Amino acid sequence: MINLPASDSAPLLSVTVIAKNEADRISRLIRSVAFADEVVVIDSGSADDTVKICEQAGAIVRYHEWMGYARQKQLALETARGSWVLCLDADELVSPEAQQEILSAISNAPEHVAAYSLPRLSRYLNRWIKHGGWYPDRKVRLVRRGHGKWIGDGIHEKLEVSGAVEELKAPLLHYVYRDIADQIATINRFSSVAAEAAGRPASGRHVIAGVFHAIGKFLECAVWKMGVLDGIPGLIIAMNSAFYVFVRHAKLWERAISRDACDE
Repeated sequence: MINLPASDSAPLLSVTVIAKNEADRISRLIRSVAFADEVVVIDSGSADDTVKICEQAGAIVRYHEWMGYARQKQLALETARGSWVLCLDADELVSPEAQQEILSAISNAPEHVAAYSLPRLSRYLNRWIKHGGWYPDRKVRLVRRGHGKWIGDGIHEKLEVSGAVEELKAPLLHYVYRDIADQIATINRFSSVAAEAAGRPASGRHVIAGVFHAIGKFLECAVWKMGVLDGIPGLIIAMNSAFYVFVRHAKLWERAISRDACDE
């Protein structure tokens, strides 16, 4: 846990972002945080105009090779100088309502409050998704300097806080995937990470179990969590969530047959 007190001249609010090849959307994020005192971007090797866009917008840009989500976000957190730090992803932005609520919160925060959580409202396929388990998707993102640390491996990073966490009401806006192809590419990438992190490869029975787990996931998202109320986008989300569950099981089995082939 870092514990570096802010100096008298330090900014009140910093925004941190990690990025790589986000030129098509990071300017939208930076515009939405114009109310902050500084923006810190940790870039991991963009080949597009991400760095140029951020620097032209007045952000502090630092390069560091990719270390994983938690370590990359922790570096950004430690680079920020603000008394409070708002940690964002490149596909997010701060709604006007959240801007006002954040400024009010940090200006009037009791001493015992170390952080604030915000709901996150995602937009996908031209629709704000309010069901299927996607909302309110509350995240701890606003933290007092020296009271937070990013932890986790692979794809499951989170901001661990030392102290009380209060809830804000206004949402962060999350433009979660560029299109269906982007969602499927993310599923492919994350399922590989999850299968690798699982450790021991699986048998064919694990794949069969994956079929039933996938069916259960579809029913959870579409019916129990009422994803059908989000129309066709909700149905696509439920199907792709089920696909993720199945392909994760399948990749565990694939590791087993690959290992057996190497042993022959």
